[in-house]
Amino acid sequence: MLSDTLSNELQRYAIGPRIKTLRLRKKLGLVQLAGHTGLSPAMLSKIERGQMFPTLPTLLRIAMVFGVGLDHFFKSDKEEPRIAVVRKHERLKLPSPPGEKNPAFLFESLDYPASDRRMEAYYAEFPIDSPPSEPHQHGSAEFIYVLSGRLVVIVDGKETALAAGDAMYFDSSVPHSYRREGEGTSTALVVISP
Repeated sequence: MLSDTLSNELQRYAIGPRIKTLRLRKKLGLVQLAGHTGLSPAMLSKIERGQMFPTLPTLLRIAMVFGVGLDHFFKSDKEEPRIAVVRKHERLKLPSPPGEKNPAFLFESLDYPASDRRMEAYYAEFPIDSPPSEPHQHGSAEFIYVLSGRLVVIVDGKETALAAGDAMYFDSSVPHSYRREGEGTSTALVVISP
């Protein structure tokens, strides 16, 4: 079962309606398309109505019938302005590192629907009793704005303590890590340039 957030994101691509458009253009019925793909008419109907999302192998079978690539189902029909809205209730809270019972921090992507992003924005939470993060490096630059609590950022071995309202920019291609300080949870806005 998919979460509402994942279902909403998949709905955005309108894969089912795109399949139906291709089918009607070729003047094929569901039974005929089922014969070409080896899939059942009932499954194809559910996919077209958005009640079911196809796996990539299933989508590839359908794409081959119509002579299109998989990208046909994921690219925008028209060039639109780059706008992405992420509602608070739609965000997924992910631990870092993944699968840890006591992660160094939890993060939520604030811009995941935007394609071809020139930056990545996250809400990060450093819970009470969280261990320091492991040193890591990525991209070319990182910006942190502390929303609450205290956070120590270690860049290439040098520690900088930040309090609520403090901001920091640094070269993220060098090893860096984070450590929560004080009594409460720390939260921050983190923007990364890939």
